[in-house]
Amino acid sequence: MTGDLDRLRSMLAEARRVVVFTGAGISTESGIPDFRSPGGIWSRTTPIMFDDFVTSIEARRESWRRRIEIERDMVDARPNPGHAAVAHLVATGKVSALITQNIDGLHQASGVPDEKVIELHGNGTYAACLACGERHALDPILKAFHADGTIPQCRACGGIVKTATISFGQPMPVEAMDRARAAALSCDLFLAIGSSLVVWPAASFPLLAKQNGAALVILNREATDHDPSADLVLHREIGPTLSTVVAPP
Repeated sequence: MTGDLDRLRSMLAEARRVVVFTGAGISTESGIPDFRSPGGIWSRTTPIMFDDFVTSIEARRESWRRRIEIERDMVDARPNPGHAAVAHLVATGKVSALITQNIDGLHQASGVPDEKVIELHGNGTYAACLACGERHALDPILKAFHADGTIPQCRACGGIVKTATISFGQPMPVEAMDRARAAALSCDLFLAIGSSLVVWPAASFPLLAKQNGAALVILNREATDHDPSADLVLHREIGPTLSTVVAPP
């Protein structure tokens, strides 16, 4: 297994344009559960579709109730050694983009500049108006809802306010998808970390990079369907592995 670490270290040293792609596995080491895994919130409840959120006040009420449940898992989460190692790799200048499926904002909290992060599924640390895009802090929204069930409205236009995440049935963000595709096509090393690579279209980017000539590395605790396509696969704990390979001495 040490040989695999040496190989990853060499691949990173030789690469000139690295794309880092992260999924829930990098954040579980910060105490944030994988909401899609058995026992996670999405396995215990029927997803609220985006159209229902928009058209039904009861669906919005249930969505905000679930958001409070999720907040208990996210509020105390801090970047872990895996996030710190990725941030160090970004700081070397080799990383052209950090594509993430996560909504927790921990990459930014670890020091990765906003402009480097492409959030495919949005960001759960704030809310936004669906009509005008006005950004809203979550804390007062959640406190008001917890106190008396108040459903937020936009302070700027009175529109519907929703967490800035992509819900089931909601179109993927065009700009983020375009940026991710461009990054995948221009990299020479694609490093997929902590993703089961089963959620599409996000799972298409590692294969796109590989088909365009990039080397593909997958670091995940469990096997993925993309493993046969990868140049290097490491079934290891993420934080300790990345800290060994890319963290400063």
